[in-house]
Amino acid sequence: MRMATRTDTPSPALSVADSHELIRVQGARVNNLEDVSVEIPKRRLTVFTGVSGSGKSSLVFGTIAAESQRLINETYSAFVQGFMPTLARPEVDLLDGLTTAILVDQERMGADVRSNVFDEPTAGMHPHDVQRMNGLLHRLRDKGNTVLVVEHEPETIAIADHVVDLGPGAGAAGGTVCFEGTVEGLRASGTTTGRHLDDRAAINGTVRTPTGALEIRSATTHNLCDVDVDIPLGVLVVITGVAGSGKSSLVHGSIPAGAGVVSIDQSAIRGSRRSNPATYTGLLEPIRKAFAKANGVKPALFSANSEGACPNCNGTGVIYTDLAMMAGVATTCEECEGKRFEASVLDYHLGGRDISEVLAMSVTEAKEFFGTGEAHTPGAHAILDRLADVGLGYLSLGQPLTTLSGGERQRVKLATQMAEKGGVYVLDEPTTGLHLADVEQLLGLLDRLVDSGKSVIVIEHHQAVMARADWIIDLGPGAGHDGGRIVFEGTPADIVAARSTLTGEHLAAYIGT
Repeated sequence: MRMATRTDTPSPALSVADSHELIRVQGARVNNLEDVSVEIPKRRLTVFTGVSGSGKSSLVFGTIAAESQRLINETYSAFVQGFMPTLARPEVDLLDGLTTAILVDQERMGADVRSNVFDEPTAGMHPHDVQRMNGLLHRLRDKGNTVLVVEHEPETIAIADHVVDLGPGAGAAGGTVCFEGTVEGLRASGTTTGRHLDDRAAINGTVRTPTGALEIRSATTHNLCDVDVDIPLGVLVVITGVAGSGKSSLVHGSIPAGAGVVSIDQSAIRGSRRSNPATYTGLLEPIRKAFAKANGVKPALFSANSEGACPNCNGTGVIYTDLAMMAGVATTCEECEGKRFEASVLDYHLGGRDISEVLAMSVTEAKEFFGTGEAHTPGAHAILDRLADVGLGYLSLGQPLTTLSGGERQRVKLATQMAEKGGVYVLDEPTTGLHLADVEQLLGLLDRLVDSGKSVIVIEHHQAVMARADWIIDLGPGAGHDGGRIVFEGTPADIVAARSTLTGEHLAAYIGT
């Protein structure tokens, strides 16, 4: 078991009474967690950090929150429990000090006093709104709550009482606690998060020259106040403003039809319960053909949505139980053990792996697997290249799309659309869910798209993306009825120099001017 790095002075041994002030996790092995042990202080704000896929959600949601839910279910009457599937205890040696967990993610809301696991609460927020969210998190803590937050935003990491940093990498390269302690200790720890915590992008000093303009006239969608604006083409344009200022109304609701726009948002993907990155991107097709050719059988056998599907779960890998009185529950199929395929299909191999093992690979692992040797498949490798290019190297090929965050869904869509012929790309908050270390990779991708002749329009709150823009269109000055107006148009250098809007003030503070 790898021990976490600590730079703080060790606390004296706890008495039995003091031990009730902690949530203790020992030997957690959910998903990629490698025998993780942590002690989380109660009535404090603890932020869980680490690159995407490092194990943060597996620890907070898959282990701590899951066990809390299981214990709650055991309090129901025997009659009610008779209608409920038995929830398996998370793979962990010891979980001590748990209280009621209220999950507040990006899909549902709850409110109560006990323990609260906000999943990236600042996602999609303007820096001005992040400050307000930080105040809310502190007020929750000050009311006696134990607040656990999975977060990439440095401004929120900075206000933590306690930090747990997982890694060092994603997937099989992650799953260990690299650091526990204070924010200052994290900065000095040398972990990936610690090294990038104070990263600041420089203002773009060599902006590109537009090749044309996308004209919007008299836009009144939602709160827009008869807006006229020319969006430059052939450059990187960033649309900014506080939440509710009218950004999406301008971009998604006002760009004229027939403008050749490819819109890539974070919405759920239709049919996504059975879909995964391999099926959605078209990656499964060359993989199926490679397996079929190597084994002299039909490609349909290597699809969990076709002839090769497990008959018990119909290829989903889980059995869904819908409960009228509460949320439905998914339990692993006992027949295929979650592998989705019938047993005979798993006797066929490519490069020493069966189809379930290939679909369990991360994008990075599969890119290497299909790049050389017996499994060399150029068609698959090209798609994997694009998935890695958008920062999804940690994602499993067979991971259900329903488990992806909004930002991950958007990047899967982007990787798919990169192969299409489109003149204008519109992206909505592409940094959502990205670790600090991955933002620079995304910026490089946006630059490459523009340099290849595309026009890129990004709705974004991340200051690093603002700083890299060729042109900024800032809406506001406030939200709702107080927004809906263009309050600034110009280069990043111009908005910083003017400091006439909330965006300008926060961007200036970000770059340290």
